[in-house]
Order: sequence, then C-alpha cells, then structure tokens
Amino acid sequence: MAPRPRETSDAEILAAAARVMQRRNPVELTLADVAKEAGVVPATLIQRFGTKRELLLATCKAGTSDVAANFATARAKYRSPLATLITLLVDCSSFAATPESMANGLAYLQIDLTDPEFHAVTLAQFVAMRDQIKKLLDEAVSVRELKACNTFDLARLIQQVYDGAMLDWAVYRKGTLAASMRQSLKALLAPYRSVKGMGR
Repeated sequence: MAPRPRETSDAEILAAAARVMQRRNPVELTLADVAKEAGVVPATLIQRFGTKRELLLATCKAGTSDVAANFATARAKYRSPLATLITLLVDCSSFAATPESMANGLAYLQIDLTDPEFHAVTLAQFVAMRDQIKKLLDEAVSVRELKACNTFDLARLIQQVYDGAMLDWAVYRKGTLAASMRQSLKALLAPYRSVKGMGR
C-alpha cells in the first residue's frame, strides 16, 4: 500500500514560517506560531524539521533556492529587462513592508551574520541574486535599454541600493516601501539608460 500523501507540504510550511518571521522576531517566534499559520500541529514541525533552529535554517535555504525561479517568472511577465528588474526587486522587498517587519528582518540578519551555517546560506542567496541582476542588466544592454557599462559593478550597486532603501524607508516612513524602492532604483539607473530606455 502506498503511503498517504502529506496534506501540507514542506514548501507550504516553510512559506508559513516566512510569513510568521515578518511578525515575530527570533526570540518571539515559536513552533506553535508556525504550526498555526501552516494549519498543522507542532508535532508535525518537530517530526519534519526537528528544532526551531532547523526550521529557520530550512526557511532560509528555501529563499535561496527560489531566487532563480523568481527571476524566471518575472522574465516571463515583462518584455523589458529593466521593467523586469525594477518590478521584481520592488516585489522582493514586500517582506519588509512595515517598519515592524523590517525590524524583525534585521533581527534574523543578526543570526545570518553570526551563525556560520546561516551565513553560508545567506551568502549564497546574495551571490545568486547579484548574478541574476547582472544577467538582466546584460540583457538590457543587449536590447539597448542601457548604455554599455560594467554590469557587474552596476549589479553590485543595485543590490546595495535595494538593501539600503528598505532601511531608509523604515526610518523616514514616507509613502510606501514599494514607491520608495521604485524611486531609488530608477534614480540609480537613470544615468545608465540609453535614449530607448528613458521611457521605462
């Protein structure tokens, strides 16, 4: 007899954990919180992931594996590489759409920077994201939305502005994060745009 399929997949549980992480810092978050969000009992999380640390690490790894897929999905929606890039980064910043969720994100970042296992995963995520940004910039140069430029350096700057814009918005709190992020990215890209890309 074949085993019964799991009613709630690991991916669904990890997505639930990511949502709870926006509302709870590492000290506050409990397996019970995640279980409630995922619609399972805490014992299910213990059976599949073991400890809270292992659940958080698995959630971090899931975010890294999703980077390429997220960029591929965005490419399928937009013909313009620059429109793809800006819209995707605006969407990616939605996890920090409130000052409270940004504060929680910074609390988890402390773990990412001090725990070697978490740091390795976070570094891989940053590298994957920068690589995908560079690919879109290369495409933008190819279709003449951007002037010829050093796309590696520009990708690095875009990633830095992306991370910094979230903190900037959380401090100044003017308008929405999405609008602030879009404005920051457009300002950074403006000097690099070709005549064709000016209207994007």
